[in-house]
Amino acid sequence: MRKPEFIYVIYIETTPEKLWEALTSSEFSKRYWWNTEVKSDWKVGSPFALVMNGAPTDVGEVLEVDRPRRLSYTFHHVTSEAARRERPSKVVFNLEPYGKLVKLTLTHEDFEAGSKLLDGISKGWPAILSSLKSLLESGTALEIPVSALGIEGVS
Repeated sequence: MRKPEFIYVIYIETTPEKLWEALTSSEFSKRYWWNTEVKSDWKVGSPFALVMNGAPTDVGEVLEVDRPRRLSYTFHHVTSEAARRERPSKVVFNLEPYGKLVKLTLTHEDFEAGSKLLDGISKGWPAILSSLKSLLESGTALEIPVSALGIEGVS
């Protein structure tokens, strides 16, 4: 039986290099991801963390780095007790240039059956990537209230 997974595709008018920087830079991620910093040296085997207001929310390990085409890391949510009990899942970003556009395909996979995290990421990733798209194309990130996502236990 296939494990549940989440796939999201978005087209962004930017370059692969600028999109890569947006996905891997703490200063940039804070602008579109609710003040969340992405922390890593982006070398295979290195630790990865999402840090919000000085506290880690998600941790993992860098699995693949092919700048500016593909990035992958494990993802383990640590602020929810239920999610902490789940094994880490896997995030993969594929960047494909098409003229002035980059097709960004996000795959978040390898969830446990009945995963509590899958519902949350299914609501969170579209908001995060929409804000990223807006920031790269217009210079202004979307100010999406977390409460708009409808994630149980998050307000």
